[in-house]
Amino acid sequence: MKILVTNDDGIDSPGLFAVKKALETQGDVEVIAPDQNRSAIGRSITIGQSLNVAEVTFADGSRGFSVDGTPVDCVRLASLGFLDWLPDIVVSGINLGPNLGDDITYSGTVAAAFEGNMLGLPAIAVSIERPDGWRGAAGERAFHFDAVAGFTARVAAKIMHADLSGTILLNINAPNLPLDRVRGAEVTRLGKRIYRDQLVEEGGNGAGGKSFMIYGDDPSYHKEEGTDFHAVGRSMISVTPIHFALTNLSGMEIVRDWNLDRLIPAGK
Repeated sequence: MKILVTNDDGIDSPGLFAVKKALETQGDVEVIAPDQNRSAIGRSITIGQSLNVAEVTFADGSRGFSVDGTPVDCVRLASLGFLDWLPDIVVSGINLGPNLGDDITYSGTVAAAFEGNMLGLPAIAVSIERPDGWRGAAGERAFHFDAVAGFTARVAAKIMHADLSGTILLNINAPNLPLDRVRGAEVTRLGKRIYRDQLVEEGGNGAGGKSFMIYGDDPSYHKEEGTDFHAVGRSMISVTPIHFALTNLSGMEIVRDWNLDRLIPAGK
């Protein structure tokens, strides 16, 4: 199995290194990741300028490649022949912070996995709770990667053995707990996030304009059984199959009834 590992936290992220090491037990691993943190960048790509790629050496002596672009750029590089081989699967993460519910629409971690899937590859996006700050696990002061890294490696092997090429995209989220405190794993659906963002004026910006803070308040979520939020909140690893089918089929039927031809302005 040939595995491409990327992320949105940057090439130096300990989460990326942890999942890389775990995946090496299952196949050949190459890492192409952004040269700096690109969190919440979504499916952005670099247009109209060159991508600079540099070889880096990890703590174990292995190599990786840093890119001054986005997570999607990293997957594109691999798919277009930058490596000596084309990947069989894309694994994005381990993100330092969860990607639950509506959060996935902003996530660069999930965007990289989506890109792999759009290119016909199975893909996994994997994230973990923060030890402090937003959505932090109470009482924890460090990241605990062992459980979710090993779990992700075994899931990747399961996908390849089941020959699910191009048909599966999994969003994995884990509680930030030592292995012996993780209660299990379950299949979930995406939950619903409650954002508490506020527009806060911070004064002048020195350029004749004003500065504002929008994002910063701790978000919440709707408490529903069967969701990714519910699973992680019960010390479980959440596995949510997601897809990129955006067409609203019921909306098509509604709009068909509008008799669209009649809405085109008549000619003079």
